[in-house]
Amino acid sequence: MRIDMSNEQIHAIVQDSLIGYQYLQQISLAERAALMHAIADEIEALDDELIQTAHAESALPLPRLQGEKGRTVNQWRSYANAVKSGIYAEARIDKGDGAAKADLRKYNKGIGPVAVFGASNFPFAFSTAGGDTASAVGAGCSVIFKEHPGHPNTSKIMADAIARGIAKFGAPAAVFGYVEGGSNAVGEALVLHPAIKAVAFTGSFRGGKALFDLGAQRPEPIPVFAEMGSVNPVFALPGYLAENLDAFATQYVSSLTLGVGQFCTNPGLLVAVKSPALEVFKERLETEVKKVSEATMLHEGIAKAYTQAKDKLASQSDVALVGEGLSSDSSQAVAALYTTSGASFLANAVLGEEVFGPTGLLIECEDEEQLTAVLLALGGQLTITFAATVTDIQQHAGLFAMAQEKCGRLLFNGMPTGVEVVYAMQHGGPFPSTTDSRFTSVGPDAVKRFLRPLSFQNWPNEFLPLELQDENPLAIERIVDNNRTVD
Repeated sequence: MRIDMSNEQIHAIVQDSLIGYQYLQQISLAERAALMHAIADEIEALDDELIQTAHAESALPLPRLQGEKGRTVNQWRSYANAVKSGIYAEARIDKGDGAAKADLRKYNKGIGPVAVFGASNFPFAFSTAGGDTASAVGAGCSVIFKEHPGHPNTSKIMADAIARGIAKFGAPAAVFGYVEGGSNAVGEALVLHPAIKAVAFTGSFRGGKALFDLGAQRPEPIPVFAEMGSVNPVFALPGYLAENLDAFATQYVSSLTLGVGQFCTNPGLLVAVKSPALEVFKERLETEVKKVSEATMLHEGIAKAYTQAKDKLASQSDVALVGEGLSSDSSQAVAALYTTSGASFLANAVLGEEVFGPTGLLIECEDEEQLTAVLLALGGQLTITFAATVTDIQQHAGLFAMAQEKCGRLLFNGMPTGVEVVYAMQHGGPFPSTTDSRFTSVGPDAVKRFLRPLSFQNWPNEFLPLELQDENPLAIERIVDNNRTVD
């Protein structure tokens, strides 16, 4: 067990990060991208020690960890290429006339040192070398990462790989700082440090909201980009349900229990209107859930929280068990699916709480009016899914429109588990799923969180950032006098 760093040690690391930040601001976009590729090379070169260490600390299966390592490398490379293209500079030039009209030029620059808090369920892709770290470096910000108590040895291996990449590129070590310790006090000291200009967090609502409040209460408030969970409802509309009973039951239960239900996009709610087809569908769901074997969760704390949340759900009035997975005398997580009425869901806020693990709740609505009421009662979500035919959507246009106000990603069929690292991905939604629905934490656009605009008026060309100089030395697309151009 590691000992928490002292406030003095944390202060020294954060102060050093200012050197790293200034360095990243002074190098070109191409050089920053090359640095990111150098870090990706070091992560890619990590051997089986990384996989075995993460497996021992998280209980995640080896194939899953191998795939996640590849995803992590891809994040660094894809974000680097996006940064190099100049897309996030958003260079704007309005040339003056030398008299009454000023010469104005604007671009985006890094906001400053960023504190990153990793997630327990993705020890690579959302942790030390995860997307938050990659996107902050891509924005030109130094990073101070707080070690995750769920996988400290894995975190350190990744931190050492980042440090090697930085050293091989020739950048100062202060581009990336690493803070040891798992206590809340360590996190608070980091967020409250005046040199920190933004925070990225992936985890629980309680943890994310606490950090958000800390950031807002500072003498200089800072943005806290927290992803805090979601119940990701799936609305099964009548036409689709009648045509896809067997396949849909298999698909839903597979998604619900994938990775022992330890995904932020886990489809925890299933909503449908009562019908003969729904009764048959419940039987299919029961059959599928009973096939699911018990499994080990990430760590004892998550397993305990899962059992408590599951028991709390089961103890509510008008909640009945549809089916439960295979179990023995072990302490592993057992999958379950419960059902309740639409009226009970609307009357009891507990039924809308996230159960982080392989448990779902089927909400049986009396009619489409009640189905709409359930949608309106939901808080902000990372995802909402419509299991629907084209005709279903045509007949429920109002429901479809309302759902767009409630989530960051809206699915037509399929399941929300599985988050692609691409430009068009939106992994973030209205509160309480995240603290700022304008941004994503997955895909190259995650870089936008850590940028701020800066405008220059009447400056000599040679003193301007490269992104704004007349010659366009970076050959990036810019808007010059209202025209998009690379000239």
